[in-house]
Amino acid sequence: MATVLAAQCTDARVNTVTPELFRRWPGPAELALATQEELESVIRSTGLYHSKARNLLGAAQRVVSVYGGEVPPRLDELITLPGVARKTANVVLFGAFGINEGLAVDTHVKRISYRLGLTAHTDPVDIEQDLMRLFPRAEWGDVNHRMVWFGRDVCHARRQPGYASHMRRVPINHQPIPGAEANAAQDAARQRGNGFSAIHCGCCHLSRPFLPGNHGIQRLARPQ
Repeated sequence: MATVLAAQCTDARVNTVTPELFRRWPGPAELALATQEELESVIRSTGLYHSKARNLLGAAQRVVSVYGGEVPPRLDELITLPGVARKTANVVLFGAFGINEGLAVDTHVKRISYRLGLTAHTDPVDIEQDLMRLFPRAEWGDVNHRMVWFGRDVCHARRQPGYASHMRRVPINHQPIPGAEANAAQDAARQRGNGFSAIHCGCCHLSRPFLPGNHGIQRLARPQ
């Protein structure tokens, strides 16, 4: 429910709503019996509350009637629920079940991956495919979290003066992604024969290493 409410709304705002929401309707069975008006009164402050309430009620009713009251742990089933598209389904799969069936691309992941040169695309589905080729499957959920945190706390939507994000090095031993700059960097990394990579965001002047073994985004370090 919280993932649906987060559309065009801050997590901080969602977190002020969910305690009362879960107190009144702790599960799909209870929520399926709520009225549109009742639900809207609780989630109003998250914005778009008419459509969000309609989707939440529809999703709860379908979970009860089709899936026996249990949220299904499969992407192809989750996206049949009202208000649940691929991004939301990926978030739920990883957060609730620890399953990496895809890599959730929200506004932060879309912005950060493009600025860092990890993708040349702007469509979330294409971006997801690029990122899935770059990172091991076991890392997909964590990559989403790290990019989201980075986007919230450091690399904001408003570009800083002198913006020129670029990739210094990219993970080796993975399929190449579209874009001459990314492929050239990947080839250079292969020639060096090392097993690690690092990228630099010119917008935020932050270097981000991909550590040996997992190629995950583990920490943020300002260049000295």
